[in-house]
Amino acid sequence: MTVFGGVLTAMATPFDGQGDVDFAAAAKLAVHLLENGSDGLVVAGSTGEAATLDDREQIALLEAVRAEVGDGTLLICGTGTNDTRHSVALTHAADVAGADAMLVVTPYYNKPNRAGIRAHVEAVAAITEKPIILYNIPGRTVINVPPDQLAELAAIDNVRAVKQANDDVFLRCLEVGGTGGICVASHVVGPRMAEIQRLFEAGEADAARALNATLEPLFEALTVTTNPIPIKGALQMLGICSERMRLPMVPLDDAQRAVVRDALVALDLEVVA
Repeated sequence: MTVFGGVLTAMATPFDGQGDVDFAAAAKLAVHLLENGSDGLVVAGSTGEAATLDDREQIALLEAVRAEVGDGTLLICGTGTNDTRHSVALTHAADVAGADAMLVVTPYYNKPNRAGIRAHVEAVAAITEKPIILYNIPGRTVINVPPDQLAELAAIDNVRAVKQANDDVFLRCLEVGGTGGICVASHVVGPRMAEIQRLFEAGEADAARALNATLEPLFEALTVTTNPIPIKGALQMLGICSERMRLPMVPLDDAQRAVVRDALVALDLEVVA
C-alpha cells in the first residue's frame, strides 16, 4: 500500500518561449525539488496548469519526470476533470505511464450533487488499482465536499487520501493527525517545510510552530493573486525556472511582484531576477 506523507510539492509546469511544455526544464525542476525538501511530486495539478495542458502533454510530462527521477520517487498525477469519461481515460493513461497515484478533483462547473460526485469517483477508481487522492478545492470547483461525504468516499477501496489546498494549514494538518501535505511554497522553502515536519514529529512542537511563523508572510504573499502566478514568479526571481504561463494566466504585475519579492528577501532567499 502506498503511504502518503511528508512534503509533496504540486509542481509548476515550465513552458518555453513558444508556449510549449519545456520537458527538460520540468525534469530539472523535479530534481531541484527532490533535492530541496520534497518527498514526492504532483504533476499536472492546478499549480501545473493542467487546465491548459492537453492529455498528450500531461502524460508526456509525467513520463519525462519519471524518466528523470526514477522509480523510487513518489509521483502523483492530476487526472480529474469535469467529464467522468475523460477522467477515466486520463487516469488509465497515467497508470500505464507510471504514476504511483492519481489526484482527482471534484468535477467543476457541472456542479454535480452528492450522488453524482460518488458515481464520478467510483468510475475513476474502478479503472485503476492505484491510490486515488481526492482533491477538494471549492474555490475552483464551487462545490465543497464536507467531512461526512469525504468519509463516505473513503469507503471506496482505493480512495486513500484527500488534498485540501492551503500551505498555511500544513502544520495544523500535522497537529490533527495528518501525515504531510501537498504544498506550493515548498518550491522555494522546501527544506524549511520539511524541517517543520521533522521538528513536530520529534516532539518539538513549539520549535515547529516558531519556524512555521517565519513562513507565514510567504504563504500570504503567494496568495497575492491566483495560483500558480505567484509561485512561478518566485521561481523566476530565484533563477530556478521561467515564469512563462499559458493564457488565460498571466505573470505577476509590478505591485504583485514586489509583494512576492519582499517575502523572498525577508527569508534571505537569493533573488537573482
